Amino acid sequence: MADIIQPNRVSAQIDGDFVVFLIGMRINKVWKVHKWLPPFKAMLKMLRELIGAPAETGFLGFSRLGPTALVQYWRSFAQLERYARSRDHSHWPAWIEFNRQMKDSRGDVGIWHETYLVRSGQYEAIYSGMPLFGLAKAGRQARVTEETESARQRLKIN
Repeated sequence: MADIIQPNRVSAQIDGDFVVFLIGMRINKVWKVHKWLPPFKAMLKMLRELIGAPAETGFLGFSRLGPTALVQYWRSFAQLERYARSRDHSHWPAWIEFNRQMKDSRGDVGIWHETYLVRSGQYEAIYSGMPLFGLAKAGRQARVTEETESARQRLKIN
């Protein structure tokens, strides 16, 4: 299904605090397919698992930043950490296997993540001529009005 372009400017809203989690991998030696293909497949498996996860998992949604990077939205850091460390989910076994495989070849494939704790009202977003993306996809779209026209207004900075 093609992404439906939203023909107007919209912002995004989400209730309460939330977590922005950026995660990805970098293929440093493309010819070493046996090194980068397993973590790439593991990332896809984790994403499928999260898409189907119940709401109490805390996963709110994601958007792709490229073929090997994602931005994820979580309700809380505790829920993100609980998923990441759970032996019953895909991440922990994949993390252990990645470290086992890469112990002598760390430069072949890189993985990274960044975690940001966002307090309620301490964010703003604008989308124009875009399909649902980012926070507007994980939270909800908000109409841009005269009162929310600028980033300063959306952040309520005088």
